[in-house]
Amino acid sequence: MKITIFPQGTLAIYEQIVNQLKNAIVSDELKQGEALPSIRALAADLGVSVITTKRAYEELEKEGLIRSVAGKGFYVCEYNTDYLKEKQLVMLEKRLNEIIDDAKQAGLDCAEFVEMVQALYGEKE
Repeated sequence: MKITIFPQGTLAIYEQIVNQLKNAIVSDELKQGEALPSIRALAADLGVSVITTKRAYEELEKEGLIRSVAGKGFYVCEYNTDYLKEKQLVMLEKRLNEIIDDAKQAGLDCAEFVEMVQALYGEKE
C-alpha cells in the first residue's frame, strides 16, 4: 500500500492519510486483521511527524476501522463496507459542492465544468 502526501493539498496531512487508508480498506487492498505499519515507521516513510500519523490512526480507531493491540500495533477491524462507502460518498459530495461553488465563481457553466471533469477523469484512467 502506497500513501501519497500532497503538502499543498486542501486537506490536512493527517486527513490525507486517513482518506487513503479508508480507500485501501474499502478496495480490499487492506484486509480485515491485517497489521498496519507502526506509527513511527509510517511517519518515517512519509516524512511527517509522529504526531500526525498518531492523529490519523486515532481518527481511524475512533471510527472503528482499525484497532490497537497493546504491544503489537494496529490492525484493520471487521467493518461494514456499505457504511464506509456511504460515508465516503457523503464526504465526496461535500467536497464536490465546494468545487462547484468555486467553478461558478470562476464563471464556468455546467457544461464547461462537466467537460473539465471528464477530461481530468480520463487522464487518471
